[in-house]
Amino acid sequence: MQPLRNPDGVDRRFAVAPMIDWTDRHCRFFHRQLTRRALLYTEMIVADAILHGDTERLLGFDAAEHPVALQIGGSDPDKLARATRIAASYGYDEINLNVGCPSDRVQSGTFGACLMREPGLVGECLAAMAGASAVPVTVKCRLGVDDQDPEEALDRLADAAVAAGVAGIWVHARKAWLEGLSPKQNRDIPPLDYDRVHRLKQRLPDIFVGLNGGVKTLCEAEAQRPHVDGVMMGRAAYQTPDQLAAVDARIFGEAPRVIDFAALIDTMAAYAARHIAQGGRLGQVTRHMIGLFHGMPGARRWRQILSEGASRPDAGPQLLHEAFAAVRIDAVGRAAA
Repeated sequence: MQPLRNPDGVDRRFAVAPMIDWTDRHCRFFHRQLTRRALLYTEMIVADAILHGDTERLLGFDAAEHPVALQIGGSDPDKLARATRIAASYGYDEINLNVGCPSDRVQSGTFGACLMREPGLVGECLAAMAGASAVPVTVKCRLGVDDQDPEEALDRLADAAVAAGVAGIWVHARKAWLEGLSPKQNRDIPPLDYDRVHRLKQRLPDIFVGLNGGVKTLCEAEAQRPHVDGVMMGRAAYQTPDQLAAVDARIFGEAPRVIDFAALIDTMAAYAARHIAQGGRLGQVTRHMIGLFHGMPGARRWRQILSEGASRPDAGPQLLHEAFAAVRIDAVGRAAA
């Protein structure tokens, strides 16, 4: 299969998944230092929060984060359309509707994975979002929920999304069990079914179909490339971000480059200094960097210095340099591929 490229200008061959409490603006700025090409996603932001909350705090981001996509949660077409118009003014490259999150919060709000039961409503929501701005709209869903048949449930959802004019469909290749499993358990216990996503792609050759769920390494991501148009990596990208340094070469075909980790630390220290000057805290930035040197000599000390030191009220960006000094790297940089 020849994967679809980016007819709408957004290259989705590799993305870092939206993750609540993790993929905030500081995380995305950090990840962008490791990969220029991966599509980065925000945390899910509820449409009501965009309509009634502090939009700059919720939607603002650094221009360096591009390409960056916003994920919205909601089930009211009018509210989602209005939220999309507001978000579009911030310059996002894509806006995505969450139809996959199984948390208690989204169940009580009747959106997220609950919407797998209402493909018609999903279609209305996506059509309203697509009609609200010129920004491409996508959807991220599950194979189904609870006792739904994944063959029927996913096809019905996908057909509604295509009819609404979406630019792409991301599928987390597990069902969500809204009864009997916690949100945490829903990330691991329901079995993965990559073949079901592959069949969806075969059925929709002219629509972007991307796969999410259980992808831990770039080797695993590359193994999916013959079957789908894009791969989304979640917790593994967050917990072992060093592997993102190889994405541009291995997924996007760019020349291998060497990551200058000393320069990266300088960049993040300067970013942290700006954040602190605006009233933020060092830990809000450094918490996303804990896993950077996973498996390398000195990584434990790096984690310890950042975890303990960043919580101090007077913690400043120099802590990053102190922690980096504990990491033993053979050269200043490491080959990215």
